[in-house]
Amino acid sequence: MWDFSTDPGFQGELDWVAEFVREEVEPLDLLYPGNHEPYDRESEVFKEVVRPLQRRVKERGLWAAHLPPSLGGMGMGQVRLALLNEILGRSQWAPMVFGTQAPDSGNAEILAHYGNAEQRRLYLEPLLDGRIVSTYAMTEPTGGADPGGFTCRAVRDADGWVINGEKWFASNYPHAAFVIAMVITDPDVAVHRGTSMFIIPRGTPGMEMVRGTGLFGEPLGEGVHGYLRFTDCRVPAENLLGEPGTAFAIAQTRLGGGRLHHAMRSVGVLRRATEMMTERIASRTTRGGPLADQQSVRQSLAEVWIAVEQFRLQVLHAAWQVDRSRETKDPEHVRAARLHISAVKAATPGTLVDVVYKVMHLHGALGVSNELPLMRMWQMGPTLGVADGPTEAHKDVVAKLLLRNAVPADDPLFGSEHLPTKVAAARAKFAALAGKTSTEKTSTGKKEV
Repeated sequence: MWDFSTDPGFQGELDWVAEFVREEVEPLDLLYPGNHEPYDRESEVFKEVVRPLQRRVKERGLWAAHLPPSLGGMGMGQVRLALLNEILGRSQWAPMVFGTQAPDSGNAEILAHYGNAEQRRLYLEPLLDGRIVSTYAMTEPTGGADPGGFTCRAVRDADGWVINGEKWFASNYPHAAFVIAMVITDPDVAVHRGTSMFIIPRGTPGMEMVRGTGLFGEPLGEGVHGYLRFTDCRVPAENLLGEPGTAFAIAQTRLGGGRLHHAMRSVGVLRRATEMMTERIASRTTRGGPLADQQSVRQSLAEVWIAVEQFRLQVLHAAWQVDRSRETKDPEHVRAARLHISAVKAATPGTLVDVVYKVMHLHGALGVSNELPLMRMWQMGPTLGVADGPTEAHKDVVAKLLLRNAVPADDPLFGSEHLPTKVAAARAKFAALAGKTSTEKTSTGKKEV
């Protein structure tokens, strides 16, 4: 049965979250708008304000909703998680308050799936409790997000592993207690079989931050994303996460969910932008009349609302595909989930850019000023276009999966929908009726058969 409703019990929880975020969390966005603040565990705002808010979320049973109950989460399916993330996406601080912030959420997932008992005790437990934050280091300055171009390498010796190389845009490194890094361990085999994942504690000799890298608008050298260099960085053998050569499988555990969660939170951003546009149109006058009387303005609002609703339904459908694949374990369902995740990932940046631009433009000079959040919201589009793999790579995944089961036409020149060919086939199919129909009109003007 198709059903687009939310059951009343869960809707009650969503209503509580919406009010809680609006009244208790969004003020933090106004007072502490920087990218560092949510991840700084030593700050007074975190100790005095965020920790009490996190306790309220835990008491409500909504903490780390993406994780199973055995790990202190709710075990919430992706569809419900999408509905929750729509609300959390409205606030920069909300994911941190609810224990779903990146990259910690993805790192927690791979530690839960692949970490041994000691790794879970040392790294997963404090991460889940919100006492520490972490970094995921995959991309490199030269290879970007393409593992085929990675050069950062770990070599095994009697005492463990020695890492040399560089990593780029390692999020939240200035505040991280540990790094999970994807490194080449066997350059003689295909990259998807020759990379391994390592846990590297903060302060490990040989791991340094060349500089902090920020997003546009942040001062040079002060960004929250680290440009890392490993120079004879020695890591104990027990810090290998999973088995050697399994980094690709481990990475997909976190990246697939992360891509979908970014899209879920983007829905919240888009809905907030639509509300701002609607309010602006209802409030302003121009050339002596209400802005709402301008047909072109109304059409622009309609285009924005339609685009957001289409994207939201695409995200929810992708979430449903993931839930189904996890329930059935059917390989076809797993492939379908992968297809829809990549499609959503490819759609997210363009939708953000197009919608927020229209909203910004309608607000005039105020829209591009630092007195409204629209420029920061717009910047999410280009940022998510490169985060977790570039848009082009995901479009290619979509196309390859669509072509996987494509059947070539019997006639490669004209294809299977060639009308003359189909008409000839239809005539042959109904040859027995030949001559039994007439196009002659009777005196009444009706055709006879």
